Amino acid sequence: MEYNENPKSYYAPMHSAEHLLNGTMDQMFKRGRAFSAHIEKKKSKCDYHFDRNLSQEEIKKIEEIVNEKIEFDLPVIESFMSRDEAQKYFNLNRLPDEAGETLRVISIGDYDKCLCSGPHVNSTKEIGGFKIISTDFNNGVLRIRFKINEQQ
Repeated sequence: MEYNENPKSYYAPMHSAEHLLNGTMDQMFKRGRAFSAHIEKKKSKCDYHFDRNLSQEEIKKIEEIVNEKIEFDLPVIESFMSRDEAQKYFNLNRLPDEAGETLRVISIGDYDKCLCSGPHVNSTKEIGGFKIISTDFNNGVLRIRFKINEQQ
């Protein structure tokens, strides 16, 4: 995954929202997680291998699902597993060698689970509201831009 900066400095609520978006996209369209992301505090974007732009109905459905998961106040849990065990569950093709032999897994309730090195909220309720700002499709890439309105 390509990000704008060191994962350790990600903004935790936005990064956790990205996980929910990725889980939703994978479950709805069965095309995997974003291959590239740019995570910022005010707005972020994810790029997916796709064959078209999203319809307004699909955008609305993605927002509804992500916001539902946020409202469910799902726990965000950190665990660890060996690289050998992880390859049974995750695609490790893009994992850098320097990730080591023990890998960090972030689980959001029973909804999403992936390898990750960035910071996260303790529960989804801390994210606030999720909104897709725009989408576009170009040369096999669907880009989704989104923002959150964090809880106070």
